[in-house]
Amino acid sequence: MRIDKYLWCIRYYKTRSLATVACKKGHVKVNGGTVKPSREVFPTDKIELRKDQINYRLTINDLPPNRVGAKLVDIYRIDTTPKEAFEAQELLKYSKDYYRKKGTGRPTKKDRRDIDDYQTEID
Repeated sequence: MRIDKYLWCIRYYKTRSLATVACKKGHVKVNGGTVKPSREVFPTDKIELRKDQINYRLTINDLPPNRVGAKLVDIYRIDTTPKEAFEAQELLKYSKDYYRKKGTGRPTKKDRRDIDDYQTEID
């Protein structure tokens, strides 16, 4: 089975074309090497893919005949992604809340007070 079709079948990408683009950009590696979307995969292959700033690590158990339901995905792969990857994603989410977006104008009085409160907590 092709790697792009496999990633689509086990629901890591919503469409097969998104899986193909990820392979072309070099976000997908099989057994340590960057692959093209047409690369054939087999059971026991190790896949590393980068999606949403998380590096997923997978081991193929079996090849699905077609796209499977979310409850059946664990039959076809073993997820060996370290928990630290997900924790880093949570920290990134919290840090984005603190910073203002570009083009939102001057800080309001409430923003200034929040910044002052934050600085006094540090001191």
